[in-house]
Amino acid sequence: MYAFIKGRIDSLTEENVVLDTGGIGYNIKISSGTFASLPGIGEEVKLYTYTSVREDAICLFGFLSRDELEVFKKLITVNGIGPKGGLAILSVMSADNLRFAILSGDAAAIAKAPGIGKKTAERVILDLKDKISLEDTLIHREMQVVSSAEGAPEQKARNEAVEALVALGYSASDALHAVKNVSIEEDMDVETILKLALKNMF
Repeated sequence: MYAFIKGRIDSLTEENVVLDTGGIGYNIKISSGTFASLPGIGEEVKLYTYTSVREDAICLFGFLSRDELEVFKKLITVNGIGPKGGLAILSVMSADNLRFAILSGDAAAIAKAPGIGKKTAERVILDLKDKISLEDTLIHREMQVVSSAEGAPEQKARNEAVEALVALGYSASDALHAVKNVSIEEDMDVETILKLALKNMF
């Protein structure tokens, strides 16, 4: 219904913001992460929105980036995860951290969200694991910037090594840091990069 809403912040709580757009106030539900990143009352902000339509209510959910909105849309396709549950998950982890939790099968991290049990978290992983990839994440974009001067094979090997480390349970930032510190030589395969990166973990 609305792709985004840009307006002045009229009121703000950890769960809700009202944006004044020329005399009309839009009541928008937000995650605690979005709340922490918003400017103060009276400041202008742009939120990408999702409209939830039910028999008894029409609600707007707002996000600071299109990426977070797209992750939210994927979350609510999971059986048992409605808009409220999707927002709860994105209140305890960023879009990228959620992707890494899904890729590494970390149901415990997802289950930290209020109202999300272990079984529901496992269903999120099962349903979305094939719908996301490392290429969607900030870490991938950062790797592209860092390695822009390198050839495609080296870049691909780095990315696969990072993805492998995340799958082994290491955090995204630790995996990126470890792989960054590996001096990539010509024709070095992923397994070799991975072994060298693991040494950087200790």
